[in-house]
Amino acid sequence: MVTKRTSATLVLAGVALFVGMVVVSAATAPTIGATQSHDSSSNETVRTLVGSQGGGPGLHDYGSVYLLEDGEVAWRLDDADSYFDVTMLDNGSVMAGFMDSGYTDCGPYESPCTHTGFRIIDPGESPEVVSEFSFPVRTRANSEVHDVELLPSGEFLVSDMEYERIMTVRGGEITWQWNASSIYTDGPDDPTREDWLHINDVDHLGDDRYLVSVRNANQLVIVERGEGVVEIINEDPNPEDGRVGDPSVLNRQHNPQWLNKNTILVADSENGRVVELQRGDGDVSASNGSGGSSRAERSDGEWTVGWELSEAEGVAFAWPRDADRLENGNTLITDSANQRIVEVNESGETVWSVRTQYIPYEAERLPEGETVGGQPYSTDAGSPAGVASGDVPGISFLLQVLRTSMPLPFWVTELHLVVTLVSLGLVSAGLGTAARSAFAARRRN
Repeated sequence: MVTKRTSATLVLAGVALFVGMVVVSAATAPTIGATQSHDSSSNETVRTLVGSQGGGPGLHDYGSVYLLEDGEVAWRLDDADSYFDVTMLDNGSVMAGFMDSGYTDCGPYESPCTHTGFRIIDPGESPEVVSEFSFPVRTRANSEVHDVELLPSGEFLVSDMEYERIMTVRGGEITWQWNASSIYTDGPDDPTREDWLHINDVDHLGDDRYLVSVRNANQLVIVERGEGVVEIINEDPNPEDGRVGDPSVLNRQHNPQWLNKNTILVADSENGRVVELQRGDGDVSASNGSGGSSRAERSDGEWTVGWELSEAEGVAFAWPRDADRLENGNTLITDSANQRIVEVNESGETVWSVRTQYIPYEAERLPEGETVGGQPYSTDAGSPAGVASGDVPGISFLLQVLRTSMPLPFWVTELHLVVTLVSLGLVSAGLGTAARSAFAARRRN
């Protein structure tokens, strides 16, 4: 009887601890994604185009492209496993990188298979795909086309994680490509078999020069057509050791925006912040960072963090993957794992925000979209105060894996994971005690 009572007590204690944690945390969490523009005198509709990676395990379900008007969905197309970069073209069509399964044209792979590439979408009340460029990939994970641009030449500029390259496409045919293996020489013989570099973004800077995000190397590279790489940002001082940049400067970044020759805005994803990288001119900038980072002395040509933001609405960023400097001087941020899009000013104050249904990958404010060139923030302004976050060995890594694999409530922290593990331990102990007691009783009988 005592054993049964002990077992029940342990199970109830574990369940009560977990339920209590969830109820209290949800009730006391700050409100996010509900801020309206401070410019109440303007009657203009705020239009934001969103590419949603989706939800579910691996974030490979429920992908969509949709238009928000003042935070409300005006139209949505949800016909792919995942959508990524989105751009509204001059003719009103929407261009989007995507990944989807169920194809029978599979090349070397077994049917049905997954395709990735880009689509041109006719938006409106009943949006539909009007054209597609795609190719089969080995797996659904880490093989996608995350970014596409329409060049003045009429070619489409594409970043491709399957073969770790950027390429231009016209009429469904590849017209030029640059393979990362030309400078990253320590890679696998077959890049389709592992997530090697994870090239996730490419922007046309003009004059056949392209800014490329090499996520797993923590680097941005500038590729010139016909010349190859002409600059590496966050260069490894010892490239012979594998050419990986300093993770305190960039850590698995997404969607850089070239503001000018000395300033790049970047979603520094796994450092949980948005940064302006600034090219040094030999000056010394005051130390005044957020989230534990600071600015330091810069030598000529060196890129370092000049401005950073690690939170909005009182909630730390979780896997931010896009940041665009808008014409009004504010910054539009896609905070993926928190399932929100926020617009902040230079001081870090939120002026507009919205919660999203699933995990957003990228957002563009219309009609401007993402531009090459934008207003840098003052190097004298320092960085806005942020919500500091400290890593808990093992637990922080587990939380990051969970956040980048499935939607989680934004208020979940390392503490919640620890309490969950304790709760599971209590329940397991109670069930184990009950099982041992039942087994012993059967033996006695």
